[in-house]
Amino acid sequence: MESEADRVVRLLAAQEQALALFDEIGARALIAPGRSERQVSDQIRDLAHEMFGVERHWHKRVVRAGPNTLHPYADNPPDRLIAEDDVVFIDLGPVFEGWEADFGRTFVLGDDPAKHRLLADLPRVFDAGRAYFEAHPDVTGAELFAEAGRLATAAGWTFGGPIAGHLVGEFPHARIPGNKIEYYVAPGSDRPMRRLDHDGRRCHWILEIHLVDEPHAFGGFFEQLLDLGPSADTTLLGAQESSRGRRSR
Repeated sequence: MESEADRVVRLLAAQEQALALFDEIGARALIAPGRSERQVSDQIRDLAHEMFGVERHWHKRVVRAGPNTLHPYADNPPDRLIAEDDVVFIDLGPVFEGWEADFGRTFVLGDDPAKHRLLADLPRVFDAGRAYFEAHPDVTGAELFAEAGRLATAAGWTFGGPIAGHLVGEFPHARIPGNKIEYYVAPGSDRPMRRLDHDGRRCHWILEIHLVDEPHAFGGFFEQLLDLGPSADTTLLGAQESSRGRRSR
């Protein structure tokens, strides 16, 4: 069994590789009008293999554009062509040398101020959720989910997902015994998040923020490690640099 220090190193390394992958997605302008969500997903699959030899993703690759960004992870809306002024979000779970990353970012095409406000609010809400986690040593998954919803409303959005995060670790964390709700940031997850898992290892968590504007049919997504690594403000290269690049051209 890996030591706790080694586990932390491996989880952070997986996240750094995911960040590098997203930076390259932006650098290669894979998200462009006229491409389908499925086409972009396949290009990301190939890019992950090219860059890091990734052979598997522990969950389905999610690329959503326009009204499809309203849908939570479990939905499977019809494939859509990316439009000139769309919001597009990507949620990936690549496995790097047996360790899971779970990373999500949002890209904005065009200059719609509401969509750029969403882009700016996503990391702010994430960091506020992380601050709540850090300030409450005995916080439960249910309590953090409620706080994520409160933060979304305070920022003028609706929280779009049935969960706000989950356990992460050695692949595959999904194959866990017992009551699975306790491994999610969700209603009914009533155990303290700071605890040991069923193998006696410290639990590490992903926080995922899905903000939506239902009347205007768009949403955004931001996801990374909750209890390890830097704040959202220091891991924003992919989405925001991509967006700035498009506006400057």
